Amino acid sequence: MSEKPALALGAGSQASTSVAAKTRTMLWVLLIVYILNFLDRQIVNILAEPIARDLKLSDSDIGLMTGLAFALFYTFLGLPIARYADRPSTNRVGLISVSLAIWSGMTVLCGMAQNFVQLLLARIGVGVGEAGCTPAAHSLITDAVEPAKRSSAIAFYGLGIPIGSLLGLIVGGIVNDLWGWRVAFMVVGVPGLLLAFMVPMFIKEVRARGADAAATTGASGALSIGQALREVFSTRAFVYIAIAASFTAFLGYGKGVWALILFQRSHGLSAGETGLLLGVALGIAGILGTWLGGYFADRFGKTDRRHMLTTPAIGMAVAAPILFLGYAVTEWHVAIALLFVPTVLNAAYYGPTFACVHGLVQPEARAMASAVMLFLQNLIGLGLGPLLFGMASEELKPTLGTESVRYVLYGAAWLGLIPAFFFWRASLRLGKELKSG
Repeated sequence: MSEKPALALGAGSQASTSVAAKTRTMLWVLLIVYILNFLDRQIVNILAEPIARDLKLSDSDIGLMTGLAFALFYTFLGLPIARYADRPSTNRVGLISVSLAIWSGMTVLCGMAQNFVQLLLARIGVGVGEAGCTPAAHSLITDAVEPAKRSSAIAFYGLGIPIGSLLGLIVGGIVNDLWGWRVAFMVVGVPGLLLAFMVPMFIKEVRARGADAAATTGASGALSIGQALREVFSTRAFVYIAIAASFTAFLGYGKGVWALILFQRSHGLSAGETGLLLGVALGIAGILGTWLGGYFADRFGKTDRRHMLTTPAIGMAVAAPILFLGYAVTEWHVAIALLFVPTVLNAAYYGPTFACVHGLVQPEARAMASAVMLFLQNLIGLGLGPLLFGMASEELKPTLGTESVRYVLYGAAWLGLIPAFFFWRASLRLGKELKSG
């Protein structure tokens, strides 16, 4: 009599183990894809100074090349692609694979550019390809992972940002010093072309498709873009989080480009030295901060949902004065040491932010929620951050010379108090506005 229940229990345990293994595989593959995403996106930062010398670019040109050209197409294509990813019939794994192939191919073409216009067009192509990655990946992760572990899972995927940025700085800097910036673009672009064909072999779409999907989701699966956007903006917590994350991105992308240039112009390091020394230190700090942000959000958010955003709120406030000191010192090794802790604190927002955003909307609007966040972060952050930092440096250069970059970064350090405030305001709304997680 007890044999059948025992067999059923064993079968259930095996099924659970199989699902967990598939989820782990999915997370690791998506992490590798996201590493390449940021590697191809951020390598231009360490190459900006040698490119500027070769193509005779101004600081404003550098800001346009490293930010706005990429961000405009990335952000505006992100919304319709996210709407497509939210459709029950869409194969999100296939969408990610095609996107990976496009942005990797365009990265290779960056290395073939013979003038500023060609390079700008190739960077736009990178943005077009990368627009299809993260909304679909976030949607996959949220569907596959239980709410109690969602912040950690999204933070794990978010490790692609510091790891990819770290590799971009190291590989880009070293290859540039050895063979030039054109070869550096080609070296980082080719692996993505190869991986694009392998992604569908390792992960599969986790939701039902076709008629089964329609039966499962019912009418809710047919949200229009307008309905999805209304769902996304229906809570005040989302608005506060969007403001905080957008300002974080604005400062992060701006500092990401111009801190590297500061170490080359004011501290006298080469591109290779900057990429290796600053890249390793801040890359490790970013990895640690991203992981800790997700861990603390899951641990303390269980008892009080407000604490899902406590770490980024407090962390960014504490980071501001330390960042200022890091930019002020004149010895490069002291500067790197001072920048480590604030980088940890500023990186802690990623997992909690997107886990909260997904918890504030219905399941059929999750990719759209990610796309709206990425739209704002990349248009305001990547699009305007490097550009406005560069324009500010250009304005200060007649009176401050090469030190103009340092003074722009002084202001950026203290502006970090703004996202800290809005993360705190958002945390106060989570208890009543979260729908899941």
